[in-house]
Amino acid sequence: VRRLRESVTVPLNLELAATDEMVEIACRTRPEMAMLVPEGRLEVTTEGGLDVAGQVSRLRSVVVRLNDAGVPVSMFIDADREQVEAAAECGAAVCEVHTGPYAHLHHRLGRDHRAGEVQEELERLEQAGLLILARGMQFNAGHALNTRNVRPVAELPGVRELHIGHSIVSRAIFVGLREAVAEMVRLIARPEASD
Repeated sequence: VRRLRESVTVPLNLELAATDEMVEIACRTRPEMAMLVPEGRLEVTTEGGLDVAGQVSRLRSVVVRLNDAGVPVSMFIDADREQVEAAAECGAAVCEVHTGPYAHLHHRLGRDHRAGEVQEELERLEQAGLLILARGMQFNAGHALNTRNVRPVAELPGVRELHIGHSIVSRAIFVGLREAVAEMVRLIARPEASD
């Protein structure tokens, strides 16, 4: 992380569990953003949002520590009113809404973003995003997004950033990193291109 901090020329978003050791690393390296995520030791990737509502007191103190070091805090949460309210209560600057349930439904239902269940999940994402904005936080989204499912999420009102690492890196194996990034940027900037 120290080497990344010294070498990257773009904003550094450090994802971390809210452990004392990780918070200390973030306070020392001072990334542009610290995103608090749940940590499951056997997970390949995060498979659900952080339970902020179940640990408000502890997470509020983590947010204060990071903010005192000049590090804004984002929380990776499920599209749930209680979690959004808890993140606001903790003082988060940003909420990234977990799009995994939407992405998995989209895939399971034949990659049809018009399918009823997919539309219901998009509505949940939209409602969470509107509440995030109403509470004065930045609305980001991500997890399991790819070139086939990103369009409807990119079109959500007020969404500011989409986090799409795995799809881009996987696509880069075939077309190179520069083209994989450019392709995703085109899809987000001109969402109609993904049909």
